Amino acid sequence: MITRTVYSEEHEIFRESVKKFVAKEVEPYHAQWEKDGMVSRELWLAAGENGLLCSFIPEKYGGPGGDFLHTAIVIEELAKVEASGPAFHLHSGIVAPYILNYGTEEQRNRLLPRMCSGEIIGAVAMSEPGAGSDLANIQTSAVRVGDEYTINGQKTFISNGQLADLVVTACKTDRQAGAKGISLILVERGDAGFTRGRNLEKIGWKAQDTSELFLEDVKIPVDRLLGEENKGFSYLIDELAQERLIVAVRAASTIETALDQTVAYTKERKAFGKTIFSFQNTRFKLAEIKTQATLTRTFVDKCLELHITSQLSADDAAMAKLQSTETMCSILDDCLQLFGGYGYMWEFPIARAWAGQRVSRIAGGSSEVMKEIIARTF
Repeated sequence: MITRTVYSEEHEIFRESVKKFVAKEVEPYHAQWEKDGMVSRELWLAAGENGLLCSFIPEKYGGPGGDFLHTAIVIEELAKVEASGPAFHLHSGIVAPYILNYGTEEQRNRLLPRMCSGEIIGAVAMSEPGAGSDLANIQTSAVRVGDEYTINGQKTFISNGQLADLVVTACKTDRQAGAKGISLILVERGDAGFTRGRNLEKIGWKAQDTSELFLEDVKIPVDRLLGEENKGFSYLIDELAQERLIVAVRAASTIETALDQTVAYTKERKAFGKTIFSFQNTRFKLAEIKTQATLTRTFVDKCLELHITSQLSADDAAMAKLQSTETMCSILDDCLQLFGGYGYMWEFPIARAWAGQRVSRIAGGSSEVMKEIIARTF
């Protein structure tokens, strides 16, 4: 692989601490979390204590005062062990930036320190049963009367849905204005009328809680509006580049890990009296995968460099997500094939990756949406 240059020595020291945390606090328990359908709240508190959450939140708001690259390292190290349960990437890389970038000083001081410590777990509620990527047509409404909003609606496919204490909720505050009538409102655990449906059973990512949310006459004080009224769609769009880069970062690490696992397996497993690796078909396939892994890593690292200097464009992020996830899903299928029947067994990481990572072509904007974004640049 080409030597990576995006991370500094300080970042690599941080990586070593993340590796130790994952080995101690995540790997031994992940199989049980898959059965439970969610990780423990204790894990979130431990992650906060060890500085793994909200890495780029300034120290004055209780954060580590690092940068997005620290968050990327956490994503990479979790991907290496196919730990899909801890949705730290969502909490740290998507929810926290909404509060930091659009919240009032009161909201930042009240929420960010407890998000950094793991006491508050965050989620974003955009998708609805009738509106997935089509945010302009969401139906959840927020009607203001005096100093309160009354929210009614339903959300679905919400990651961290069962555990979340804070939900950045997309609502229509002006039904006649389409996308220009969307606002973001902070719904919190314990709000009357806010309930959670079942923990949805998924093909993969079984340890990550994903839920339906119901809002029935939920009264929210106006000081929980995030940013300005009817500006929510623009806020969502502004943060999507980072969300898509997060998906690409995980994909690049997943590809490399799958390659390493498959090389090791094929060098040990025998068929017809010799190792699977000794067959030319196997070596050629692995050579192709290594080439694709290197190309993906190089492009994603370049996008990371652009992002930390605020130069990553929406179409760059879309290309990173499109290329990395489409490539990853194809590679995971090829790697599973080289494992033979064992590749279909849940105890093998390649099986969990194959099942779990299929969602990457959908979440954060489907591949088809990415193509549309890219095509608009012509």
